[in-house]
Order: sequence, then structure tokens, then C-alpha cells
Amino acid sequence: MIKSVTVVNYLGDRLKLELSNPSDSGLIVTSMSGLGPGKATINTNSLVTCDASLFNTARLSPRNIVISLLYMWTPLIEDTRHMVYKFFPIKKEVTLYFETDYRKSKITGYVESNEPNIFSKDEGSDISIICPDPYFYATDKRLSISFGAIKPLFEFPFSNESLTEKLIEFSSILLRPDRVIEYEGDHEIGVTIHVRTSGEVRNITIYNTDTRERMKINTEVIKSITGSGLVKQDEVIICTVKGKKSCMLLRNGVYTNILGCIDRNASWFQISKGKNTFAYEADFGQNDVEIEINSDIAYAGV
Repeated sequence: MIKSVTVVNYLGDRLKLELSNPSDSGLIVTSMSGLGPGKATINTNSLVTCDASLFNTARLSPRNIVISLLYMWTPLIEDTRHMVYKFFPIKKEVTLYFETDYRKSKITGYVESNEPNIFSKDEGSDISIICPDPYFYATDKRLSISFGAIKPLFEFPFSNESLTEKLIEFSSILLRPDRVIEYEGDHEIGVTIHVRTSGEVRNITIYNTDTRERMKINTEVIKSITGSGLVKQDEVIICTVKGKKSCMLLRNGVYTNILGCIDRNASWFQISKGKNTFAYEADFGQNDVEIEINSDIAYAGV
């Protein structure tokens, strides 16, 4: 069950529409459409010699969300109508935040129309929003997995048996060359990979062991771009999200585009629902590498 919808306009103004308590906003939500998985466009190639066709591609069209509202007196109907103009400005970007019993998600779109029925006995508006990205993204959780773990070692009672040596160890970092990522979203999605170094490292290869995909970071190319390969306190940030693919080096607070260091045959990883197993290796300095993988969670519908 949908509890509330919060709209944030392009100026950052926020309006919460609680479906069970419309008096707070002065707006009654009578219906909303376009909140399900949507409709895909399936492209096929016809076969001349038989009564069939071959699947070619499939894609989701932009999402069209239509919200129907009824006005309440707050204090005048005209005031409420002007408020709707403010929060759903025509042609402008708006972000909708949905809260249900089990999910909190958001989607961004552009107001196609905001049509009030001024001469109706029950005045209200029908608002159409076109969302170029048809997926909803979780706002209460985000995927974050590190190829490293901290083992706690400090215990009570404790004592340091030496006055000159540091014998008490609070914890130790365990570097793990592989991790299983549990993704609960409805649609496959790209990831952001953070590769951090604590020493000199050469040629890092990251694998998806389930799909046998790989991505190699060529440190010789990084050296030709920046003057040196990967050294202590470097961070390589790789984004595999479709439409946002990039590879940047963060060194001494300065970002450098090093997209050319990714080999031509690399796979730009996409994770899918369920288990995704990743691993990595390096030609030199593997113990000086820490990898973290982050991702949004994409839903097909509210």
C-alpha cells in the first residue's frame, strides 16, 4: 500500500501528499497511474521461410506517471491551485519520493502537463510527468561491498607486557580476493568500483566469476598519462552505469580522466538480481589493493 508521495520541484521545494491525511497538504490524491513495471518495446526480425521471427532487442520506453488531484480549501481553492502550479511546474524537473509498506523509492521526471478543471464542481488537476529513466531507485538502502574485512582482536581483560613495544592489537584487516554481492533490485544495473592502494600496484584485473566477464586496469597507461603508475594512497573510481561510464584517478586531491587505462575488451559490469560473485588479482602488490563496490538498487515499479 502506498502511504505517501513527496514531490520536490526544481527549486528544492518539497510537498508531501499523505494519502490517508490529505488535509495536511490540501490535496486529495484520487488516482495515480504509471507506477507498475511498464511496457517494453520488443524488436524482432521476420523470417522469410517460416511463420516466426527472431528476437533482436528489447527496451523500456520512458515512464509516464499521471497523478489526479482534488483541491481542498487551504484557505481558498485558488490558493491550492496556485500551489499545484508551484510544485508541478510545466517543463521543469521534479522528483517523486514514494513510501509504501515495504519500499522507499524515488524517480525523476519532467512535467508534461498540469491541467486544472477550473469550472468543475470538484476542482482538481491531472498532472502528467514523463520520466526518461523508467526505474525507481531505493532511497532507504544502497549496496556497498568491500573486498576487505576487519577482524576484532581487542579483548578484556588486557595488558601490555612491554613498556617499549606495542603489543596490543585492536584489529587486523583481512583482504579477501573475492566477494559475493547480493542484489535485491528488479533490474540489472551498473556499479561504481573504488580501487584504493596502500603501496605500488601493477595491472589490476577484476572478474565477475559467474559471467566470466573481466576488466583490466593497465597501470602502464596510467603512467603515460600521469607520470607514474598506481602508488600509495591512489584511488581509481570506475563507473559502469549505462550512460555514465567513466574511469577517474584521485591523487593528492586531484581527479584525472584515465579512461584509456581500461583495456578495449573490458566488460562494463552489470549486476543482476540474486548473487553476483566478484574477484580481483594484480600482477604486483595485490595485498596493497582494497576494492569497494557500490550500487543503487533499481525497482521496476513501486
